This record gives sequence, C-alpha cells and structure tokens, in this order.
Amino acid sequence: METQYWRLDGTASDQAAIAAAAALIKTGGVVAFPTETVYGLGANGLDAAAVGKIFAAKGRPADNPLILHVASLAQAKALVREIDGNAERLMQAFWPGPLTLVLKKTDGIPDCVTAGLDTVAVRWPDHPVAQALIQVAGVPIAAPSANLSGRPSPTDAQDVLADMSGLIDGVLDGGRAQVGVESTVVDCTGPTPVVLRPGGITLEALEAEVGVVELDPALSGDKTITPKAPGMKYRHYAPKAPLWVVEGAHAPERLLEMVNKQLLSGRRVGALVSIETAERLPEGVITFVYGSRGDAAALAEALYRLLRAFDRTPANWLVAEGVGEAGMGLAVMNRLRKAAGWQIIRT
Repeated sequence: METQYWRLDGTASDQAAIAAAAALIKTGGVVAFPTETVYGLGANGLDAAAVGKIFAAKGRPADNPLILHVASLAQAKALVREIDGNAERLMQAFWPGPLTLVLKKTDGIPDCVTAGLDTVAVRWPDHPVAQALIQVAGVPIAAPSANLSGRPSPTDAQDVLADMSGLIDGVLDGGRAQVGVESTVVDCTGPTPVVLRPGGITLEALEAEVGVVELDPALSGDKTITPKAPGMKYRHYAPKAPLWVVEGAHAPERLLEMVNKQLLSGRRVGALVSIETAERLPEGVITFVYGSRGDAAALAEALYRLLRAFDRTPANWLVAEGVGEAGMGLAVMNRLRKAAGWQIIRT
C-alpha cells in the first residue's frame, strides 16, 4: 500500500489536503492526523470494517477499545445514552481538549470500537486539523495513537511514517504535538468519576471542577487487579532496549550507581534525566535531557520523542529519572512505568 503524505503549512492548500484525507475516511480508509496530544490513527468510527483496519495496521489486541473523536457536543451526545452532571461539567470545562470521557454507548457503535463493552470513550480534540478532518468527514473518527502497538506514541509525522508507512492510506503532517502524552480518560458511568488513564488534564484540574475523583486501582501496576478497561493491561510506549525507572527522593544517587555498574559491565547506557542529574553522569553515557527536575510538563512534551530517539543510538540498556506525581507528573510516571514494563527502582 502506498501511504499518501500531506504537509500542512497553514495556507489554503491545507483545505485540499484535509478534504482528500476526509474522502479516504469516508470510503473506509485509515489516515493518521495530528491532535494536541499525540498523532491519531483514524477511521470511520461507525464502520466496523474500517475500524478493523486500525487494529490490523497497529497489531493492536482486539480487546483494547478505541476512542471516538468528535468535533462538537452534539456529535458526542449522539453517541451516548446519557450524560450526568459530572460529565456535563467536565465537558464544559475541558472540551475541546485532552480529556476523554467514558459513557454508556448507543446501539449504532460497532462492538469492535468498544471491545464489546456497553460503554464508549469520546473526546473532542483541541487541534484545528483534527477538528477540520472530523467535520469534513462527517463522522466520528475512531483513533488510537498512530504507532505500532506497544511502541512510543508519535508526536510528529515522521515518527508516524517510521511505524506506519505502507500500512495505512495517508498521513496529515501538522507539525509536532504540544501536550506530548495522550488524553486523560475518565469513567463517568458511576456516581464518582474514575481516572482510567492520567493524561493531558491533571487530576487536580478535574477535582477543581467536580470534587472527588478516584484513580483506578489498576494504575498501580498490581497484576492481581483486573483493569476496568481491557487496554490497561498491556505494556505500552516501550523503546527497543530494556528500560528501568528510578524514582523517589534519592533517585539521582541511585541512578548514578546503576549507570556506573552497567558501564563497568560493558553495556552501552542511555539515560533520560533532568539537567541537574545530567551534569553528574560519567562520560560515555548516551544522555537525553528533558528539562529541569520537577518540570513534569517539559518531560511530558519530550517523553515519546526521546524514547524513540534512543532507538537511533547504540544504547542497549536504558534508565530514566522519575518525577513527582503532582500535576502532569501522574501522567508522565504512568507512561514511564509502562514503558519500563514496571521495572521500577523506588528510593
């Protein structure tokens, strides 16, 4: 399959590119497109055959539900049976934006979108290209991240092409995603909202709008807990080399000990660290710096890009310096722990 590519530059020619991509969506094709979080891999969310192509291209397990992307409140409301007060407040506060709500679905949504569940995940992205594509296509667009299953999500079109060229119909290149990690997913089917996946909207921001918000126990990584959403059980975001995450008050010191030990054993070590820790690393370490310690938002924006960058180096053992879980730190640590396959050193 030849993958069409459109580079968007903010001129009138963008309309033609978006129209061509929307035509592919309408006829059952799969197109990658930018959102404010990461790039999505989109198909007509009401066409089971088209949605099946997403799973095939990604190698995604069939029990991992997809998010339906919409471009208006009216379009979202047509997909769900009811919207309670909590969901209504969250929509008003954060849509369009990096928030996905899980609600009871209507009958017209294919089971392959929801993995057979009676709920559907819905989001209104805050990106002009994503919004235009949905509007011109005229259908809700089912879209996970536009990468091979398990790999770091792509935050620019070149990373999409690295995974998806020849497997999908087209790629809309709208530049780098700004948030850098996926949307926050909140289950609003019960009396208390439950975060199934932390992301671009922080827990603190959610609580400011609706009061008490719970975290799904499965976010702890405890394999004895059955995830509420099937896709939560899978390893995600992983670079090719094994990755360890060091977190806690003494993370820099413990990380340095681990790095020195691995260097002595002959491994090519890669480190994803703060600028403060980078200054202490020995020579020979392949180092990527995410910013100042405690700046979780900077790490979120750079995380997937830097994890993919390690794949272009000779590093065969990786370590990352964790951050605190306040604000965007909760989403960052969720991604890092999953990328490491829960290989975590706590200090």
